Amino acid sequence: MIIGGDRKPVIENIKKAANARDFTAKGELGDPEMSLAERSKLVADFWDKQNQPVTKLNHAAGHLIVDILARKFNRDTRIKGLSELKNAPQHAIITCNHFNQIDALAVKYLTQKVHHKLSIVIEDTNLKLPGILSYLMYNIGTIPLLRTPNYVGRDMPEHIKDAMVKNNWVLIYPEQEMWWNYRKPRKPQRGAYYYAARLNVPIISLFIEIQDTDKVEKDYPDFYETRYVIHVLKTLYPDPTIGVNAAASKLAAQDYAQKVAAYEECYGKKLNYDFQPWDIAGWRGQ
Repeated sequence: MIIGGDRKPVIENIKKAANARDFTAKGELGDPEMSLAERSKLVADFWDKQNQPVTKLNHAAGHLIVDILARKFNRDTRIKGLSELKNAPQHAIITCNHFNQIDALAVKYLTQKVHHKLSIVIEDTNLKLPGILSYLMYNIGTIPLLRTPNYVGRDMPEHIKDAMVKNNWVLIYPEQEMWWNYRKPRKPQRGAYYYAARLNVPIISLFIEIQDTDKVEKDYPDFYETRYVIHVLKTLYPDPTIGVNAAASKLAAQDYAQKVAAYEECYGKKLNYDFQPWDIAGWRGQ
């Protein structure tokens, strides 16, 4: 599924960033631009709305919608390594490569299979998405991330802990920015692993493989439709003997290594960040 109009400028942005090894560069065009004050108010309003009486009704509707969408958009999705979750931890942070505006639905599909609830960490500006997307951002268990020291260091761990008290796994994208249909795992930022080490919870590590089909995208003749294979990798546990920062760095290195190994195994290619047209799944303009 293609969201967001013309993909060619986006692919060009990804190409430039990959070749520059700038793995957290923005790929998309037209993302909302807001001042820190505007974003701070947006996040404060979000948490205020979570306490309103109508919240439970809206949450029930939002979760129903996302449950239906997860099944609808993943009818062709396969899961490999589900046995890794046979003794799944009650509380955990999920990490995954980030390549589509709705790739969280694939993670949601996985959690449905193991009967577990999911919360999703989102960029604060995602609360400004149009229409039903904004409604879902407010009502499906999202946790907005505001990049200020107080929020990141004080508020965010509490919000993640609150989600886990409700038996939710928490999805955090360590790559931060979404690179559309980009097949390769990018080097992770440490936030997800810091929270895992600080809260002493494991990392459920996923890598999603993107496969081309032979069906051309409606209204986008330069692209084939794609399907997903979710690879469930080894669950990683923080080392409580070495301190939070060292444990976070160790988790990040372990997670990246096994995502790279999964990439190289499922695609049969050694990881090389020099951009190739094949890096963008489904692109017929290769």
